[in-house]
Amino acid sequence: MTEELNMIYDEVTSSNEKSMGHFESELTKIRAGKAAPAMLQSVMVDYYGSQTPLQQVANVSVMDARTLTVQPWEKDMLGELMKAIVNANLGFAPQDNGEMLIISIPPLTEERRRDLVKRAKAEAENAKVSVRSNRKDALDMIKGLKDDGLSEDMQKDAEAKIQTITDTFTTKVDELFVLKEKDIMTI
Repeated sequence: MTEELNMIYDEVTSSNEKSMGHFESELTKIRAGKAAPAMLQSVMVDYYGSQTPLQQVANVSVMDARTLTVQPWEKDMLGELMKAIVNANLGFAPQDNGEMLIISIPPLTEERRRDLVKRAKAEAENAKVSVRSNRKDALDMIKGLKDDGLSEDMQKDAEAKIQTITDTFTTKVDELFVLKEKDIMTI
């Protein structure tokens, strides 16, 4: 019986780690006014007829706190890269200097910062919902084991352990949100 319980613990932990990974990747998409290569992660470029991630056709680097540079591996791709960045609707206006694209990151207004915090809070809530859903699935599996002969004491202990795992991940979500909020609101 303990083998099945350990499998359930591992499964809920694994599911929660996936939820955290998704939450962290969503937070990186919320820009805090500082230049970061991850800002262009979602940009897809038409590379000889197929949609390709920008990072696979160019080198994206940070020139300074407010400037990104996009250096294509093929000079012919400058126009395609510029078009892809503009079409990605990120609010950037890349400038072509013949060698690379230079993207100036505009400073955020107070209102825009508040909107970004709301978006981060919504992502945090989605992550918490996912963690709670994982808890519910694990508790259902434990209830299924009760029918297979799991004692009531072992069931209570297992439920308590699942709740501890859930609390740990919920706390991590809250901590990440607070860090992101501080990052967004810092000018």
